[in-house]
Amino acid sequence: MAISDRHRSVFLEEANERLEELEASLLELEESPADGELIGRIFRALHTIKGSGAMFGFERVSKFTHEIETVFDLVRNNRMSASRELINLALQARDRIKTMLAASDEAGPELERANVPLIESLKKLIPADVRKEPPAGPLPSAVETKAGERREAIATYRIAFGAGRNIFKTGIDPIRLLDELRGLGECTVVALTEPVPFLEDLDPEDCYLSWNVLLTTNRGLNAIKDVFLFVEDCSKVKIDVADVIDPSQNVDFQPYTKRIGDILVERGDVSPEVVRQGLSAQKRFGEILVGMGAIGPDKVTAALAEQEHVRDVREKRHKEESVMTVRVPAEKLDRLVDLVGELVTVQARLSQAASTHGNGSTDFLAISEEVERLTAELRDITMSIRMMPIGTTFSRFKRLVRDLSGELGKQIELTTAGAETELDKTVIERLGDPLVHLIRNSIDHGIETPAVREAAGKPRQGSILLSAVHAGANVLIQITDDGGGIDSDAVRIKAIERGLIAADAHLSEQELFGLILTPGFTTATKVSSVSGRGVGMDVVKKTIESLRGTLDITSRKGTGTTITLKLPLTLAIIDGFLTRIGSEHFIFPLSVVEECVELSRDDRERSRGRHLAHVRGQIVPYLRLRERFAIGCEAPSIEQIVITRVNDRRVGFVVDLVIGGHQTVIKNLGRYYHGVKGISGATILGDGTVALILDVPRLVRSAEFEETNAR
Repeated sequence: MAISDRHRSVFLEEANERLEELEASLLELEESPADGELIGRIFRALHTIKGSGAMFGFERVSKFTHEIETVFDLVRNNRMSASRELINLALQARDRIKTMLAASDEAGPELERANVPLIESLKKLIPADVRKEPPAGPLPSAVETKAGERREAIATYRIAFGAGRNIFKTGIDPIRLLDELRGLGECTVVALTEPVPFLEDLDPEDCYLSWNVLLTTNRGLNAIKDVFLFVEDCSKVKIDVADVIDPSQNVDFQPYTKRIGDILVERGDVSPEVVRQGLSAQKRFGEILVGMGAIGPDKVTAALAEQEHVRDVREKRHKEESVMTVRVPAEKLDRLVDLVGELVTVQARLSQAASTHGNGSTDFLAISEEVERLTAELRDITMSIRMMPIGTTFSRFKRLVRDLSGELGKQIELTTAGAETELDKTVIERLGDPLVHLIRNSIDHGIETPAVREAAGKPRQGSILLSAVHAGANVLIQITDDGGGIDSDAVRIKAIERGLIAADAHLSEQELFGLILTPGFTTATKVSSVSGRGVGMDVVKKTIESLRGTLDITSRKGTGTTITLKLPLTLAIIDGFLTRIGSEHFIFPLSVVEECVELSRDDRERSRGRHLAHVRGQIVPYLRLRERFAIGCEAPSIEQIVITRVNDRRVGFVVDLVIGGHQTVIKNLGRYYHGVKGISGATILGDGTVALILDVPRLVRSAEFEETNAR
């Protein structure tokens, strides 16, 4: 990939991150329109997209973003308010920027023409008195200003801009930044050329220059900082106030009397010590006060100790908070996880070889144990790198709820909890679409209109809670609404009409709600643009199951509905429970295993053919995996029941032998085995044999379905 292409790729990635941040900030601003921090965050996101877009060839994006930035600059300076209409238009503009970034160059002119109505709508929101103000030009001098007229404070800023050596390689042109400073007011630029090497030592791709800039403006410090917003990481920028003319203090002319020594010290060109040596040898300030008899030496010592203490504390705190982050392509991270998985497999083989062929060699065993310890630590660190806070997914749904509730004429508030809960990035990437569908269902089917809610004694505004919490090796994600709930009678009637259940079938409420997940099922009386066609919930179920998760529905008519997704923390390496049937090995996810008990021939005879086991006063149904997977060898006299918990029910699985815990590197099955039910993947054991990973929830559902049809 060429350097320019690589830079454009990095820009697109960062621009999309800024757009996500922009959307989240705009939605928060709608709730807190006077929050200056939010307004500043929005302005910085727009400014970064504008500046970086111009540098990397996205001129249309830069030009369009400049129009929105101009409006929010007025908001930032309290010259217009952040109205709901402005936020609506800003959200539309955000979508337009995203479209322009993804579009081809050929589509650019058409998109640019389509942006004109949106820009005009934004300009109409600017107050009339602000719109009539003349554009900022050269600052008027004190002599030209007539007495009695309103005068603004004017400041002269001293800017030291040291461009980094690699600034050209990042695609940034420092001249653009200097030109932008000139647009803020009267500007004097002095280039510092001393660091430029001789021609034979000069690298044409490096920047050796730095600049001292004097800028007189009434725009304020923030406007200057915004110019350097996206070069802070690769350059050194220092901004100081050199002079201020404040008309509220004195409107008459006052001469500039600052001494050259003071200016040199303020600019950092010489130290105060050098200036003092050049003027005259003087005592330290504390010594002067003691010599005057104004204060005792002990108090000076105490003041010096305080100064040193505060300085040390601040430096220590700065070092603790200085955390460097590195951007790594997802493909490299995935490759790292694959390699760690291979290392875990090789380490298992090494451990087995050490125990089998070590011949009592303590050195061999010690090396094997050390490799096992290091591999486990590397595995944990690598898996933690893949973990991402689920809040990155939660934030996108505020816009969905806002727009869709407005479209349907409903008042709905979305609240989130547990956004800091971490989950494997692969799970998060595949979780977005199912959550979108579930939240759309809550908005359309769950939450009632304000009038209906008011008649039922509820607040006019409905609420949806999206939460996440860790539960052992899993994460529980819940979508809870306070709407009308699910009518179990309507579900039963629809199920009978479609032939899913018999008219006299006795199903629990939980089993009835499970029918909603079947393809084509819907209780909606009319089809809307949002839902009602009976497609979606079965797709949600399949997606969650493909992530080795489960979906549970609880609801109370008139009160609301809660949908719970139970998902594994990671899809790469899990803690497994290794078992054997004949010569075949099977692995249970350890998170679903509760205990193991023995099953003898006498126990089987006493059950009279029923697959039920008595475990400490409780009856636990079990499945014989030997029969389910058609393994033909003879069963041992004493088998083992691995008791699991699936959807709050205890279900056992009969195996020949329980081996124990096993670090399981998950390998996907090929397309040939894609349709095998009850198997979610495979892994390689230490001796090179393959063990199948069981999909416990699917095995249970399959057995229940077969039993129901056999009646």
